[in-house]
Amino acid sequence: MRLSVLDQSPVPEGTSPSQALRNSIELAILADELGYFRYWVAEHHGMHGLAGSSPEILIGHIAENTENIRVGSGGVMLSHYSPLKVAENFKVLEALHPGRIDLGLGRAPGSDAHTAYALRLGGAASGSDNYLEAVMELRQLLNGTSITTGPLAGIEALPSTSQIPEMWLLASSQGSASIAAHCGLPLSWAHFINGDGPTICDLYREHYSPSGNHPEPSVSVGVSVLCAEEESTAHKMSSSLEAWRATGLRGPIPSPDIDSEAGEHLTVRDPSRPMVLGTPSQVHDGLVEIGDSYGTDELLIVTICYDHQERLNSYRLIAEAFDL
Repeated sequence: MRLSVLDQSPVPEGTSPSQALRNSIELAILADELGYFRYWVAEHHGMHGLAGSSPEILIGHIAENTENIRVGSGGVMLSHYSPLKVAENFKVLEALHPGRIDLGLGRAPGSDAHTAYALRLGGAASGSDNYLEAVMELRQLLNGTSITTGPLAGIEALPSTSQIPEMWLLASSQGSASIAAHCGLPLSWAHFINGDGPTICDLYREHYSPSGNHPEPSVSVGVSVLCAEEESTAHKMSSSLEAWRATGLRGPIPSPDIDSEAGEHLTVRDPSRPMVLGTPSQVHDGLVEIGDSYGTDELLIVTICYDHQERLNSYRLIAEAFDL
């Protein structure tokens, strides 16, 4: 099984966003040393509990501080931006770190509606309405293929690079998965948002249109995971995440409820947002089961908890369980 990291740069209560971003760099260095394959950072706006509002900048810092791991976005919310500017940002990253850059794209706003509106220049119409067109234009700009119609006709994305970033489409719905199949692009399914993905991923493969860069369909799966030496510790770690979700993801990540009995909080867990948690052997078996259900050999591990050292240890234990 190939394991990767999806980092949302959580901000624990009592710490600063600046520290959260430094924590992401520290985790990326560890993931590189442990043998994880990719390290993706997310894009969120207007959320005090997640510090990663600019994945392009964070990718550059992480790539500069690591050696082998692929680094990318999980993902850039293309609906907010010009395909040209996204292509230029990632061509610069590719020029600086050749062969290591991924460009994962998302259609969701990554924010509340008011903030999403503010991100669009002059309050323009939502880019999600022409997401398919924007994805295809972005791929043409990255590949150096001439665009012959529309405002991007004849435009070239620079700098030129001998390779291009690897494009992925993120999905938690059938609509986004259908766009990935239509465009002939790899699909990264957010199991931690929607656990009903295996059937949709099978439909993606069934209707996949081969493309020059990706003649065969490819699926990775993002999974929420908490791992600790003791099962009770993993449950205690998860109480922070559950409490944060119960507030509607408002504010920083709260500290664990030290008075709760292990597992008591599980009664409020949203079944549509599944999680794998427990000891290394339990997590190993749970992840293998999810990988098998999706027919994939790559999982992106998403870990949010209050204590950064426990987060580091969770990724370390998982790597050891899979002999990375």
